[in-house]
Amino acid sequence: MIQIHLIPAADTYSIRNQILRPTQSIEECKYEDDLDQSTFHIGAFKGEKLICIGSFYKEGQERLKADHPYRLRGMATLPEYRGKGIGKRVIEESEDILKERGCRLWWCNARTSASPYYKKLGLTQLGDVFDIESIGPHVIMYKKM
Repeated sequence: MIQIHLIPAADTYSIRNQILRPTQSIEECKYEDDLDQSTFHIGAFKGEKLICIGSFYKEGQERLKADHPYRLRGMATLPEYRGKGIGKRVIEESEDILKERGCRLWWCNARTSASPYYKKLGLTQLGDVFDIESIGPHVIMYKKM
């Protein structure tokens, strides 16, 4: 059975490093606002093993106007657990938290390889592909709630 709940920022670093930033150090996997009071981190567990993570930051996107917008960063699922709906459940749980906080729009810089996944979750692409140095091509995606 998969359990989903809030986790400390530090618990996300290993999966961020392994999946999202394998060429960088653990230190580089720590994001500036990880410890901000408005930030939250969520994880899915199979037993005691953390298998999927996501972090949400109270942050706007200059091309999107909304009350209390949040940004998703560091969404990742261990490869052997992908395609099982776990990431979708993490997003659904996160959206409940976001709604409680008055958020009506969340967004992310999605890797182009992940944009079909985010489309299935109801996100819309904004603008063209852009490159994030040392990480690769991305698109802005957002969802109104």
